[in-house]
Amino acid sequence: MRRRLLAASLTAALAFGLGACAADPLADQYRAGDNKGYIAANGFQTSEIPAADRGERVEFAGVTETGAEVSDADYAGQVLVVNFWYAACGPCIVEAPRLEEAYESFEGQDVAFLGVNTYDQAATAASFARDNGVSYPSVIDVNGGAVKLAFAEHAPLTATPVTLVLDKEGRVAARIIGELPEASILQTIVRDVLAEPA
Repeated sequence: MRRRLLAASLTAALAFGLGACAADPLADQYRAGDNKGYIAANGFQTSEIPAADRGERVEFAGVTETGAEVSDADYAGQVLVVNFWYAACGPCIVEAPRLEEAYESFEGQDVAFLGVNTYDQAATAASFARDNGVSYPSVIDVNGGAVKLAFAEHAPLTATPVTLVLDKEGRVAARIIGELPEASILQTIVRDVLAEPA
């Protein structure tokens, strides 16, 4: 009897392990539309803010998954894309390659990308980056939320993912709430902001 129970337990564990390797359940849940594993906003929304209405420079500071310190001063004079995400967020998984595609398309230009992980510790964020081919850094913001609070005026604190585009003066120039449907949407916004007179 004990042998049969042990064998059944091992078979179940092996089946579960193989099933977990076969697909990404969070991304599958998201694609199925059952809203598990992420915080939903009211659908995809995008808005661009005219230069005259952008307000003040956003000041922030944090530490990335590699332990490097970053702040708004590091991006002075550049267009900065800031993406709020966490590893168990289905739409974040789906949009990761689109963000990376946009990031790579601006190589050598005055454009930078910075993730803000709002939930995970550094090891989890680094593993997500490896698994999803994300090469730009992310601030680990779970322990105090200081970076998310710095952007609270510009992004809903309960919605993930959110992507912001900051102009060369560090002001929020555009906002994307929800999963980025295509890299080209972000690329167009960034090009427009990049082309603005200094």
